[in-house]
Amino acid sequence: MIVVFGSLNADLVFPVPSLPRPGETVLAPAYSVVAGGKGANQAYAAARAGAPTRMAGCIGDDEFGRVLLSSLSGAGVDTEGVLRCEQRTGCAAIAVDAAGENQIAVAAGANLEARAAQVPDDWLTPKTVLVLQMEVPAAENWTLIARAKQAGARVLLNVAPAAPVPPSVLEFVDVLIVNQTEAMVVAEAAGVPETDPIRAVRSLARGFKMTTVVTLGAKGAFACVGDDEWDVPPLKVSPIDTTGAGDAFCGVLAASLDAGLAFTEALRRAGTAGALACTRAGAQTAMADAADIATHLSGAPPVCRATSRPRMPS
Repeated sequence: MIVVFGSLNADLVFPVPSLPRPGETVLAPAYSVVAGGKGANQAYAAARAGAPTRMAGCIGDDEFGRVLLSSLSGAGVDTEGVLRCEQRTGCAAIAVDAAGENQIAVAAGANLEARAAQVPDDWLTPKTVLVLQMEVPAAENWTLIARAKQAGARVLLNVAPAAPVPPSVLEFVDVLIVNQTEAMVVAEAAGVPETDPIRAVRSLARGFKMTTVVTLGAKGAFACVGDDEWDVPPLKVSPIDTTGAGDAFCGVLAASLDAGLAFTEALRRAGTAGALACTRAGAQTAMADAADIATHLSGAPPVCRATSRPRMPS
């Protein structure tokens, strides 16, 4: 069972010829409103990949909130843990250029009302994979992580957007997923004096005895599992919109681990899902289902030992 505690946002997507520079106005021919939010996206991706999934978070009593619930329910996500509050539903403005790169501004709204208590104790068992991000109050994440570890659940923390994580919390994390910027923020806060993302996640994995993954955009991903290091080469695609790629990776990795797949196979499946999400517009609208992922796995490069990377001294 996947339990996702996190954000739900309505995404306003603007296709632009180029991303605006400071002080510049860039015109878009139109815009679309799609379901998003890192928490909801990852729950959607996990459910589409075949995992039984529950979502906990907050929305407003407004049309955006109803759109978000409808999207999650349509993917098979249990939304019993999603509560309505007085604040408006969270909203993100996303500019996407012709190469698929994006700029995003997020108004948290109702996400600030999300509370760890929305996840009941009976959702947290040794068979649970708890998935969290950083678009809800951090203190609620830390509280829920401690409860999950006490219950024997597996904890997958995606530190997105970038934020410091207390070392006492990292001790409870089983799988840490970061991009290159997030890796450095987490490492600095944890007292890990590294100067590049690969060395940072390597040190974090050893120091906190957890699995770490750093996503590298078009270069794929790199993972540390104990003393083993793995390169996850990317599936070659022609990107249209990278907005949902990271969330697809996280959700499908969680679903694959929940299904009992070996970690290297889970990484390959997650990398394939992340790449496929770049080939369609939007976030949830871009998520591949289990059949689509399976079809493209044959064309995905195998995960391989990162023997070419210099290893840290013991």
